Amino acid sequence: MGTAFSHEAEYLAQKRSYQPLYFHSKTKGNQILLNDCYSRAERISTFHDGIVFTNRPVQPEERITLRILKRENGWNGGLRVGFSCLNPSNINPYSLPPFICPDLIAQSPTWAAVLPDQFIKVGDIIHFWVNNSGKVFLRTSEVKKFLLFDRVTVSSPLWAVMDVYGTTKAIELLTPVSETFRPRLPTPVFRDEPSEFCFCLPATDDEECSVCLYHAKNTWLLPCGHTILCHCCANRIFRDTAKCPMCRCKIEQFYLQNKSTPGDAWNFSW
Repeated sequence: MGTAFSHEAEYLAQKRSYQPLYFHSKTKGNQILLNDCYSRAERISTFHDGIVFTNRPVQPEERITLRILKRENGWNGGLRVGFSCLNPSNINPYSLPPFICPDLIAQSPTWAAVLPDQFIKVGDIIHFWVNNSGKVFLRTSEVKKFLLFDRVTVSSPLWAVMDVYGTTKAIELLTPVSETFRPRLPTPVFRDEPSEFCFCLPATDDEECSVCLYHAKNTWLLPCGHTILCHCCANRIFRDTAKCPMCRCKIEQFYLQNKSTPGDAWNFSW
């Protein structure tokens, strides 16, 4: 069974044919409030009882992407992330312990770690994933790849698990934008005229978008000039905060970029 799961996981990882990833709607800490689409989790009070799971198992090498939405001073420590063999659909939410570390780890096949404080500032986007060897890595706009912990059992289905703990008050799960849209002629996008089209292609080598880690970087942010995002993620961030994830500069415009000449619009032949 474990071998079959491994082969299926590898196939799905290659095809990127994942179902949408959300927080599990029922199994969560008793202080967690989810939004209507289960993409945002906020701890109502105290500093604990903030455990959340993903709605489905994640595959080896699949990135879980989070954005830090709120912090709360007065506590020590912050967000914990990891993986668990526990199927949240089979868990009574009232039986969840107040903490992932050490409670849930001690009680079940769960692996997790505290994130370093420098990675959990408001607005920060973090990615974490487990590879086929059971090593869990973290990536941010500041750190390319960081080994968080290892020895995760990958022979069984794994759900991502997070603990909205301490100074971390609210987080958001970000999912890749659908690739089913046909490309249209690119135009500059302004704050009051958001684009609804996707111009993105899968990335090669190290040219992936810093947010989704899948689409190629193809968008030029103005006025800061950074080119770290695909068009889909730039559009989403533009609508949300309008701040560059790297320098926090306000984004006034963003353009599709010619790969050979920064700043030039991407030319289409039809």
